[in-house]
Amino acid sequence: MSLRDAIRTYHDLLTDDLAAASQEQLDSQMRRRGLFFGERPLTSVLRPRFLTHDQYNYLRRSIRPLLRSFRKISEAAVADPVFAEQFDLYDWEKELIQVNPGYGEHTPLTRLDAFFVTDNNELKFTEYNAEVPAASAYNDVLTSVFNGMPVMGEFLRHYVVRPLPTRHSVMHVLLDAFRQWGGGNEKPRIGILDWSEVPTYSEFELFEDYFKSQGVECRIVDPRNVAYKNGRLTDGDYHITLIYKRVLITELIERGGMDHPVVQAVRNGDVCMVNPFRCKILYKKMSLAVLSDERNAHMFDEDEMRVIKTHIPWTRRVEERKTIYGGLPIDLIPFIHKYQNQLVLKPNDDYGGHGIVLGWQTNSSGWEQAVQEALANSYIVQERVVIPEEPYPSLVNGRLQIYDRMYDTAPFIFHGDYVDGCLTRLSTDPLLNVTAGGGSSVPTFVIEKR
Repeated sequence: MSLRDAIRTYHDLLTDDLAAASQEQLDSQMRRRGLFFGERPLTSVLRPRFLTHDQYNYLRRSIRPLLRSFRKISEAAVADPVFAEQFDLYDWEKELIQVNPGYGEHTPLTRLDAFFVTDNNELKFTEYNAEVPAASAYNDVLTSVFNGMPVMGEFLRHYVVRPLPTRHSVMHVLLDAFRQWGGGNEKPRIGILDWSEVPTYSEFELFEDYFKSQGVECRIVDPRNVAYKNGRLTDGDYHITLIYKRVLITELIERGGMDHPVVQAVRNGDVCMVNPFRCKILYKKMSLAVLSDERNAHMFDEDEMRVIKTHIPWTRRVEERKTIYGGLPIDLIPFIHKYQNQLVLKPNDDYGGHGIVLGWQTNSSGWEQAVQEALANSYIVQERVVIPEEPYPSLVNGRLQIYDRMYDTAPFIFHGDYVDGCLTRLSTDPLLNVTAGGGSSVPTFVIEKR
């Protein structure tokens, strides 16, 4: 089946009247369901992302050996302080990764961020969101909204459309971790933990409603309002037994310190937290450098090495050293200066596109300054990857416009083991980050021709 034909069919269905009716439905549903990132609607386009069965299966199959590789380096970092130095952890992080979460997986809820050129199956994973993978609930509700749009009703006459919901998987991962931790058959009392002013708060409300609809107690909790006394972590009169952690660990420690009630309760085993402190290892962008560095090749089997070489772009910590590129030895810092147009600089521990420098969008003096800053701090350098584009329709001043937008592919991963569902973000900016103001999120559907 041709994906281009499916996209063309969808766009051909969008007469002015049908586009206007679909936009009206989309706007109404986003307002009603709280589909906003802060004050900005999650999407501004009238088409979801489409994948064929073969493309989605290729994505799923490619990731599994990679997940085994991530698990190996995370477990090695906990077991071996010398190996852990490759991740450039802060001292307090080194301390917290030794806290046993009470269950086996370091990263039970994650999301890989990738660029997937579906025309030739070129797939490159550029970041591992291993700490607080957002947008699962947003994605599910957007899926429902797009399914109800008038244009989708017409499209369904031509194509079978399979949604990829994920909220149920988030819940099952949380419940499984809670059982392993010692909760047994008791139902947990979930606290969705993050600051009340964050722009993703509306997604917490979607999760709260969903968990309650499944018979699980839940409350959205601000870390500033919790107390820990007599072995109980509480928010007022609410006893929290399971934390669905959406707050960043770094922010929690910076604002509350190592004696924060949440930190104390988790360390003492009096509350289960997902993801655990150990997720910081793989959240570090340095984890991709650890995977792709020739010094660690001995850790991986043949299948894992093949996937790393195929799907992880060449990545190194920015430092004075000799290394290998394209099978040949290089002196890293002169190499970074010389091949500016093919490289990206990224801070080791940040999010939302902060601190990222794209070599091809920077003048030579700006790049030189960025390299010096990277040397003085904790940064990676990563090889530039192809950013794919697809046409997407939108209604602008009442007129239908279809133009190409860059997009990424961000599959959700559960139990650190398998892919289920996928986030897609669109942008006219190559950073492709909604947090940084980079455009729209759209649901992803697997389709086949009727």
